[in-house]
Amino acid sequence: MEFIQIKDIRPGLKNINVTFIVLEVGHPTVTKENREVRTFKVADPTACINVSIWDEPGQLLVPGDIVRLTKGYASVWRSCLTLYSGKTGDIQKIGEFCMVFNETVNISEPNPNLVNNTTSGAPNNNSITGNNGNSNGGIIGRHAVVSNQQPITISQQNSAPGKVGGVTRFTDRDQPGGKAQIK
Repeated sequence: MEFIQIKDIRPGLKNINVTFIVLEVGHPTVTKENREVRTFKVADPTACINVSIWDEPGQLLVPGDIVRLTKGYASVWRSCLTLYSGKTGDIQKIGEFCMVFNETVNISEPNPNLVNNTTSGAPNNNSITGNNGNSNGGIIGRHAVVSNQQPITISQQNSAPGKVGGVTRFTDRDQPGGKAQIK
């Protein structure tokens, strides 16, 4: 099985196998078919992307989980590149907290020039009736910026100030030499 890096994901790409760390979890959205979809901001050492995961697997993932997604596909939703878990694919938690990642390169940033050649609008069964008043299609996370454009390391730590959801964020002001880390 061949794995791809997030930076290499393009609209219309199918059978995507990728490993990433979950950075943020969006609020659930319920469809007309009464299915639940969540958008996650995820990253690997090359970039970050938004991933939409349906139903129970989406309910189980939390920030810091390291996940292997197989047989996913990429599509454009509201001018944003999004990775989806495929119907025959698999989402597997393979670890937590220890993975180098890059959230400065966000390939899910809105891009009006981005056109998906395989589908228009929402992919299959994604007729979303937003119940959270969010008009941005479930886009999450655009706040983290690291000036030196280097990958960031994440690791678990039990007693650090500023800890949120098991993850402590340190800015470049907190690190010697100006390197940003997440511990």
